[in-house]
Amino acid sequence: MASDLPQTLGKTLPDAWDYKGRPAERSKTGGWTSAAMILGGEACERLTTLGIVVNLVTYLTGTMHLGNATSANAVTNFLGTSFILCLLGGFIADTFLGRYLTVAIFATVQAMGITVLTISTALPSLRPPKCVNDTGCIPANSKQLTVLYLALYMYALGTGGLKSSVSGFGSDQFDETDPTERKQMASFFHWFFFLINIGSLGAVTVLVYIQDNVGRKWGYGICGCAIVLGLILFLSGTRRYRFKKLAGSPLTQIATVFVGAWRKRHLEMPSDPSFLYDLDVIEEGGKKNKQKLPHSRQFRFLDRAAIKDPETNVIDKWNLSTLTDVEEVKMVIRMLPIWATTIMFWTVYAQMTTFSVSQATTMDRHIGKSFEIPPASLTVFFVGSILLTVPVYDKLVVPIVKKVLKKPNGLTPLQRIAVGLIFSIIAMIAAALCERKRLRAATLHGLVNDPTAQIPLSVFWLIPQFFFVGSGEALTYIGQLDFFLRECPKGMKTMSTGLFLSTLSLGFFFSSLLVSIVHKVTGNKPWLADNLNQGRLYDFYWLLAILSALNFVIFFACAKWYVYKDKRLAEVGIELEELDEPAMH
Repeated sequence: MASDLPQTLGKTLPDAWDYKGRPAERSKTGGWTSAAMILGGEACERLTTLGIVVNLVTYLTGTMHLGNATSANAVTNFLGTSFILCLLGGFIADTFLGRYLTVAIFATVQAMGITVLTISTALPSLRPPKCVNDTGCIPANSKQLTVLYLALYMYALGTGGLKSSVSGFGSDQFDETDPTERKQMASFFHWFFFLINIGSLGAVTVLVYIQDNVGRKWGYGICGCAIVLGLILFLSGTRRYRFKKLAGSPLTQIATVFVGAWRKRHLEMPSDPSFLYDLDVIEEGGKKNKQKLPHSRQFRFLDRAAIKDPETNVIDKWNLSTLTDVEEVKMVIRMLPIWATTIMFWTVYAQMTTFSVSQATTMDRHIGKSFEIPPASLTVFFVGSILLTVPVYDKLVVPIVKKVLKKPNGLTPLQRIAVGLIFSIIAMIAAALCERKRLRAATLHGLVNDPTAQIPLSVFWLIPQFFFVGSGEALTYIGQLDFFLRECPKGMKTMSTGLFLSTLSLGFFFSSLLVSIVHKVTGNKPWLADNLNQGRLYDFYWLLAILSALNFVIFFACAKWYVYKDKRLAEVGIELEELDEPAMH
C-alpha cells in the first residue's frame, strides 16, 4: 500500500491545472471538496436573487407607489436582463477570463448591487413619502428610481456573469474520463438543482417575512450578507479547484461560418461533399482538435463556408471553415425551433412573481387568528411543487415509463418539456377562474372601489396556479437543460447553457411587452388596473392560456420534426461504415 500511495498522489489530469498553473493532481484537486464550495456559494446566490425578486413587486407598488403594470414590467425586465446577460458572461468566460475569474468578479458586482439596494431602502430621501388620505400617494421621483434601477441592474449584470459559468465550473471539478468522477458529476447537477431550490425556499419564507414585518433594509441587508458569504465560500476553494484552458467563444465560430458562406455565395456548390475543406487537415500538436462530423444535406447554403476559394490564397477562419465547424453550426440551427417554442413557458412563469403576488395582497392570508402570510410567501407552494415534482418523477414516473413504454431513461427531454408546457396552460386556466372568483367576492362585499381592502376569500385559492407552474418548471427546466446540453456540439456547452437561459430572458421580456400592449389597448377599461378590483386580470390570464395553447401546437410540430443527434449520427454512421468497408479491405 505504501508503494501505491505516491503513484496515486502524483497522478495528474491531462486537461486541467491547479491554481499555480501546474498539472492538476487528481487526489489534491477537484472532486466533492471543491464542488461543495461552489454549491454553497450558489445556494447563497439563489437565496439572494429570489429574496430580491419574489417581493419586489410589492415594494414597487406599496413603497415606491408605482402602478401594477409598471411594477410588473420592472420586475420582468430586471429578470430578463439578468438572464440575457448570461450570453455576455459566457462569451467573457470562454474568450478572456475563464470561468473562475468570471464567477469571482461578477459575484463581487452582485454584492455591490445588493449593497446599493439596501442603502436605497434604508435612506428616507431615496423613497417617496407614505400615502396619506388627503394628498394620496406620491410616486417615486426620477432620482429615487435612478438609484433603485442602478442597484437592480448592477445586480443583474453580476447575475448574468455568474450564472453563465458557475455550473460549468462545477462540472470542471470532475474528470469525465474517470467512471467514478463521471457518476459524481451527475450527482453534482442533482445537488445543484436541489440547493438552488432550498435557497429559493429560504427566500420565500424567512426573507419575505423579515422584509414585510421587520423592514426591507434588514431583509436586503441579509441578502447582502448572504452574497458575500457565498463569495467567501467560493474563493475559499481556490487551492482545491481544477482550472481548464480557455476554449474560445462558439459565437465566433458561428459568425465565421455565416461570414464565410456569405462571402462565397457566388461559388458553385460541389456535387460531392468530399471536396469540402475537412477536419483531417486541421491538427494541433499532432492530434485532431475536434471530433469529425459527417456531412448533412440540411442548410446546404452554409457548406460554402468550407469551399476553398480558387481566387484567393488567404486561409483563415473568416475565409475558410472546416466541414465539422459548419456541421456544428447546423446542429445549433436545428435546435432553434425548440428554443423559440419554450420561451412562452417563462412568460407564464413571470406572472407568479408579479400579478399572482398582487392578487395575494388583496386576499385573506390569515392562518388562525394571529399569523398572516406575507403575500410573496405564497410562492412557497411554487417552490414546494418543484421540490415535490422532481422525486415523484424519478421514483414514480420513470419506472412506469420504463415498464409501459419500454424507455430506459424515462421521458425524453422534449416529452418532459411538452408536459411542462401543458401544465402552464392548466395554470393560466386555474388563474383566470380564481381571479373571477376573487372579483365576485369583492363585488359581493362592496370592496370594488377600495384597493387596500382585504377581500374575505382565502389566499389558498391561488395554490393551483402556483402548483402547476412550479411542477411545469421542474419538468421544463430539467428537460431544456438536458436537451441543450445533449444536442449541442461538444465544444459549445457554455453557449448551449446560454441559449437555455436566454429562453427565460425572452420569456420575461415578452411578458413585459404583452403587459404594455394590453395596458395600452385596454386603456379606457384597463385589464391591468392599479386597483385590481376594477380590472379584468382574468382576461389577461385567458389570453396567456390561449397563446400558450397555440405555442404548444407549434412546439409539438417542431418536436415531431426534430431528430435527436445520437439517432442522426447513428444513421449516418451506418451508411459511412458501409461505404468505407471496401476501402478498409
